[in-house]
Amino acid sequence: MSKEIIELIKKGESQSFEFKESFNEGVLKTISAFANTKGGTILIGVSDNKEVVGFKISDKDLEAITNKIVDSLGFTPEIENISINKRNLLKIEVQKSSVPISCKGIYYKRVGNTTREMTFEDLSRFFRRDLRWEVLTNDKFKLEDLDEEVIKNFLALGREKGRLIALNDKEPNEDILTKIGLIESGRITNACMLLFGKNPQQFFFGAKTRVVRLKDNITIIGDRWIQGNLFTQYTETEEAIKNNINVRYEIKGFEREDIWDYPLPALREAIANALVHRDYFKQREIQIKIYDDKIWFNNLGGLAEEMSLEQLLKAHTSKPRNPLIAHIFYLAGIIESVGSGIERMRNSLKSMGLPELKIEANHSEFNLWFMKDIYTEEYLRSLGLNDRQIRAVIYVKERGRITNKEYQEILGVSKKTASRDFEGLVNLGVFEKVGITGKGTYYSLKGSQRSQTGHNGVIKGSKDEPSIQ
Repeated sequence: MSKEIIELIKKGESQSFEFKESFNEGVLKTISAFANTKGGTILIGVSDNKEVVGFKISDKDLEAITNKIVDSLGFTPEIENISINKRNLLKIEVQKSSVPISCKGIYYKRVGNTTREMTFEDLSRFFRRDLRWEVLTNDKFKLEDLDEEVIKNFLALGREKGRLIALNDKEPNEDILTKIGLIESGRITNACMLLFGKNPQQFFFGAKTRVVRLKDNITIIGDRWIQGNLFTQYTETEEAIKNNINVRYEIKGFEREDIWDYPLPALREAIANALVHRDYFKQREIQIKIYDDKIWFNNLGGLAEEMSLEQLLKAHTSKPRNPLIAHIFYLAGIIESVGSGIERMRNSLKSMGLPELKIEANHSEFNLWFMKDIYTEEYLRSLGLNDRQIRAVIYVKERGRITNKEYQEILGVSKKTASRDFEGLVNLGVFEKVGITGKGTYYSLKGSQRSQTGHNGVIKGSKDEPSIQ
């Protein structure tokens, strides 16, 4: 035990470990934070510089501390005296609570190695974390409110994908929906009504999708509200986006291939993710904004409580907010339940030579940007660039950056010519110079997420798109 404690002290404070030199108000706040987050351990008798200074208390003092915690928090953690290097310490072990714990009327949470006050949204999410919207039922729901044609189409899709072979489509719809978990004890769930309802918005007014075409953040030139069941929203949202982006055609052999501004598989994945992972407790529509050079998806359904953005960007298991809705979309072949959606979108964009995804996510909201490649050869020539400069732009689009030395070697020019070409690219706003002088200096596309990404290639961008009212 003592070796484990010493190792914890050496590592320093974390989301689940904190040390104090003495018992004070900060300890009470930390107990509240641990209880409201993932639990943790507080060690009293350790200084800020990780020195074990000890904390001697009598049985009477221990009783007083215990009473203080109970009176302030209404919560009793495990408290014990331990000895490290012949010095007495007080160890307080806090378990995660099923109800929020306040300290003198204020609720705290743990963020990294800090203790912070919980916001109203934090508290709201805490109360809802074990309450899944999709499995709730409503006495107003009737079988006649469900669209038989949509159910029939879903079953056909599931059989085509080989994921619903065991179901007998000759059975009554109520029996089929019960077998796949959408009807519980004869009661229609929210998920069932949203997936197959004729008009689910009569029950869930905010369960809509809005696709807006803009020239800038305030000039709207197209606006479409999409409602109906989730299958309808999925298909009509794709249609609305396609109506507001460009397509060109290439003839390959005897076939014509449509080349869109953005890969359709990535757009479909983004639409499906927004519908599946949305927080339906919140009565506000999904927003999709289409600009000349980007598409922004905004979804009020952030990361799962136990998921961080860093984890999302790595290989991870699927943890949908609405697992029942996700399962139905999986059976229909719309999504894959393996947590690979982000990677598939990234691969689709890469295959078209488009910029990386730009993502911002927290526990209440998810924002995703597709960035259009405006640097086509036609556009670059319209700027008056020479062949060398155009080749340099293409190189940077593929590699992310270029140095003066690389430019000289690739294009066979002098340093003076390279510098002059770079100056022209910078003045036109195509390139930006990163660094001042020396070997670390390079050029990248101006404002390009390629110049801002980390090792995973995904930006944790700032949410610069205001909600449309």
